[in-house]
Formats: sequence, C-alpha cells, structure tokens
Amino acid sequence: MQNPFDRLTGSDRLRSPLYLILLLAVLMLAALIFGKIGLIPGIGLIILPFAFTFLYLLFKYPITGLYTSLFLGFTILGLARYIDFQVGLLMDGIFFGTFIALIINKIYDKVNWQLANKDITLLALIWFGYSLLELFNPELRSVPAWLNGVRGISMYMLLLVVLTLILIDTKRKLEYFFLLWGILSILASLKGITQKIWGVDSFEQAWLDEGNATTHILFGKLRIFSFLSDAGQFGASQAYSAVVAGIVALVEKDFRKKLFYIVVAVLGIYGMLLSGTRGAISIPLAGLGTFFVINKNKTVMFAGFVALVVVFVFFKYTTIAQGNEQIRRMRTAFDPNDASFQVRLENQRILSSYLASRPFGGGIGHAGVKAKKFIPNGYLSQIATDSWYVMIWAEQGIVGLLLHLFVLFYVVIKSGNNIMNKIRDPILKIKMAALLGGMVGVMVASYGNAVLGTLPTAVTIYISMALMLNTDIFDTPLPGLASHQINDLKPLGLPQ
Repeated sequence: MQNPFDRLTGSDRLRSPLYLILLLAVLMLAALIFGKIGLIPGIGLIILPFAFTFLYLLFKYPITGLYTSLFLGFTILGLARYIDFQVGLLMDGIFFGTFIALIINKIYDKVNWQLANKDITLLALIWFGYSLLELFNPELRSVPAWLNGVRGISMYMLLLVVLTLILIDTKRKLEYFFLLWGILSILASLKGITQKIWGVDSFEQAWLDEGNATTHILFGKLRIFSFLSDAGQFGASQAYSAVVAGIVALVEKDFRKKLFYIVVAVLGIYGMLLSGTRGAISIPLAGLGTFFVINKNKTVMFAGFVALVVVFVFFKYTTIAQGNEQIRRMRTAFDPNDASFQVRLENQRILSSYLASRPFGGGIGHAGVKAKKFIPNGYLSQIATDSWYVMIWAEQGIVGLLLHLFVLFYVVIKSGNNIMNKIRDPILKIKMAALLGGMVGVMVASYGNAVLGTLPTAVTIYISMALMLNTDIFDTPLPGLASHQINDLKPLGLPQ
C-alpha cells in the first residue's frame, strides 16, 4: 500500500520546469486575451469550455435543464444586480433548450409524451390558453408588458409541468429535487445573514439607491433580500422551504439527510424573520396546519394545532420579545388596523370600481409598479396591487381570477385526497404532504404579497404541482397485493 505522504499533489508538479512553463504560458495567454478584447469578452471566452460542458450534460441528461431552472430561479434575479442581461430570455432559453435536448436525446426511441398526459397538464394548458386570449383584450396597451407578465403567470407553469412529468420519473430524481432545493435555500439564508452582519455590497447598494430603499430600509433597518428579487420573495421563499424541509426531516432515516433538512428548516425560518416580510408568517402556520389535517393522526393533529394556537397567541395577544425588530414587524401582520393593510384595502376598492365593467381585466403585465416600465402613464400601473390574487384580478378580470383559483384548489383537493387515501408508501406520503402544506402556505401568503408566480417560488410550486398529481410513478405497492387490489383498499393504518 502506498504511503499517503509519498503521493504527489498538484502543487508538487510545479517543481517540474515543464509544468511551471505551461502555467506561465496560460497566464500570459489570459493576460493577452484580456488586453486585446477587454475584460467582459475575455471572461466570456474563458467560460466557453464550461458552457460546452453544460451543453454536453444537457443533451446527455436533459433533466439537467430542469434542475438548472431551479438553480436560476433562486439566483437569476440577484445576478441581474451585477450583470446587465435579459433575465426572462435566459430562463426561456433554458426551458426551450431542455425540450430540444429531450427530443434529440430520444431521437431513436422517441420521447414518451404520454407521461405528460395528466390532468395537471390540461389545467396548465387551459390557463396558458386563457393568457394567450388576453392578447385580444381591448384594454391591452403593450404587448411587451403582456410578454413580461405571462411568463410567471402561466407559461412557466405549462413548461415546468410537462418537463417534470417526463423527467422526474424515479425516487432518486425526486430526492435530487429536494436536495437541490434545500442547498439553494441554505445558500440564500447564508447570503442573507452576511447582509445582516456586514451589510450590502456596492451593487446591492446601487439597487437600493434606485428607489428600492423605500421598501427595504424601514426605520433605519435593512429588510434582508439575499440574492433574490426582494425581501418579500426572500421571506416567503425561505418560509416555504422551511415548511417542506421540516416535514421531510420527519421521515428521513439517514441521519445526515435528516440533519441537512433540519438545517434547511431552521435557516429558512431565520431567513423569513430577517426579511421582515410579515405575510410570510402565514406560510408555516397554514402549511403546518394543512399537514396536521391530512396526517389523520389525531394525536399529532391535536398537538400540532395546539402549537399553532400558541404561535398565534404569541404574535397576536402578547408583547413578548417586542424589543426584537424582526418579531416586532412580524407582529404587525396580525393587526387589522395596520396602516399598510388599510392602504391595500383602499387600493382594492379603487380596483373594484375600475374592474366592474372589465370582466377580463386591464391586460396582463399592466398592473402595479412593474408595469411602469412599459406603460408609465397607465391607470393600473399607478395602483400597487401587492397581492398575487389582486394582480390576477386587475390584469385578467374576475373571469381570470376564478379560473386561476379553480386550478389551484383542484390541485390542492385532488393531491390531498391522493395523500390521505391512495398513496401506499408512507415516506412518499409524508413528502407529498410536505409539498402540499408548502403550497397551501404560499397560497395564503399570496393574498398579502405577489409570491406565487415570482421566482424562485414559481419554479418550486409548479414542479410540486406536477409531482403531487403524478404520485403513481413513485408509489410502492403494499407487499403481497396485486396492483388492481390496491386502488380498492381503504387506509390500512400505515404511519400517517
């Protein structure tokens, strides 16, 4: 056996004149490239090999594109503070590139599109179809505004649902989804902690100076936003991750994985508090409440609801820890007389009058602050929508809002029924319950903030919808039973 002290390391090779000359040649070549074509083109040339490596992996393993969309969902809006590029075009390129890679990868045996033949695909297609019809809305004033808005509202939903149904078809791939989500959540929390301790960098400060300081610096305190789009999305996303990871940790048998998900959950809750996003507190409350209901274990349900009541009473009726700025701000979410809440109600009254004669809304991408980029003098762009549902209502009318709510509640009700009555694998049951609890929490929080269709929540929740309505592909039949018998069985006392 070789002595480990006799092994050569990379630095040892530099003792050889040949390797030293090669290293100096590479450094001189890099300096020459930067000097001739500039810093940015030079960096682009250097990362070219990595781009080719990514394309190789994408075409060999198309699921790489789906995982990349999750990675970009967390990071792309933060990167836009450092690099000037079209965020939407990059995400679109990843999605359509993944479809192309999937088709080429299966060029000889063909893609099994039947895997995507599910009710969630039909719902996503109907919702996207309605969004396309909004192009003919007589109130539409800007097609670029429509294109910018339709991505998160319905296009990404359709693309992610189809890709998820086709590509995540094994328990191992499902596990990778949870792990990648957890890693990205941890990184987001750690970045938020650095902003809390050391403050923002020059690029983030420039972003605040552009006008974002009005919503992110309150009473001299920074609302932490990490590398996400804003503090509201950071808080909601971290709360969402905490709910899912906390529940998944319950059924992980591997100690390292259990510890990993516990860390995700703890850092997620801390990230939520750092963000100062008051509405995010509803995600763990509603999410865990949903989990306790579908769990069907009376002891767990009772203990869970007692814990939720204690949390509610803590925030609503006590002043404990009022000196902590994060807790103090979260507590205002339980105050119906809060000034911010009253402003939102007034905006909704204004919109109600405007939309009374517009059942199809004022046009996708035309409402709220984001619309000022395309329609600076538009009526709806002067009114803050805040709520995701108010935004859908303002842009797509009561017809669009009802259709959207139908899609969401269909997913919740059917997946809830599957979890309680159809899934046989107890571990899969809990993991799907985690996704459902997280989704319900996000739905509740979306009343106060435009959370649901904004990155990264849009990516995680649309993937989750497809997974929750495709559990047959992951489920493990009960030992000794024929597959046709399983559907006729009632719950058999498996761990709930």
